[in-house]
Amino acid sequence: MDENMKLQSTAFQHGMGVPQKYTCQGEDINPPLQWSDVPPGTRSFALIVDDPDAPGGTWIHWLVKDIPPQATSIAEDTIPGVEIPNSFGKTGFGGPCPPSGRHRYFFKLYALDVPALPAVNARDLYNLVEKHKVAQAVLMGAYQKT
Repeated sequence: MDENMKLQSTAFQHGMGVPQKYTCQGEDINPPLQWSDVPPGTRSFALIVDDPDAPGGTWIHWLVKDIPPQATSIAEDTIPGVEIPNSFGKTGFGGPCPPSGRHRYFFKLYALDVPALPAVNARDLYNLVEKHKVAQAVLMGAYQKT
């Protein structure tokens, strides 16, 4: 698997705080994301945003599949592909909203070898991404309510 793909945001640096604008205490919209060094043969992308620090286990904030292979970014407050319901029970981005303490939020972009995924729920998406990924890139941001 190709490990050179990079994922970045103009809103925050890897390992730093997610601006309040993108959280439940702000506008609760997705931050802008950009990626580079995509491996040849990529036929689509999938994006998973989750919080492994949630008290009841990993909390899923955003699931997007079937992002076109020519895409190199996701603009702020946009829907880049087909969304699957998250742990909030809705489609769309659910911003960081930790019940207590500082949590880490992982934005995981996967380059895939298929043009579309038949996933209809989170478990399907996680399993299919593992099966079809040719590269992945991770951007981690943290947030603690004020």
